[in-house]
Amino acid sequence: MIVMFTSVDRVETAVNAGQVSFITPVTEGTRIRFGEGRSVTVVEPLAEVVDVLNRTLAISGGE
Repeated sequence: MIVMFTSVDRVETAVNAGQVSFITPVTEGTRIRFGEGRSVTVVEPLAEVVDVLNRTLAISGGE
């Protein structure tokens, strides 16, 4: 399932919750990492990102 966050340049960013491999806090907010060295940094705090991703995965059955 796709979830929406706000990137550090204030643009809406769509993230496929099933492809997230690692999440880490950074100065700007939270970095969401995917496979093959891809990542996006969003302004939402780590706890909010984890909560949104967990709820999305629970609804979708974990993809």
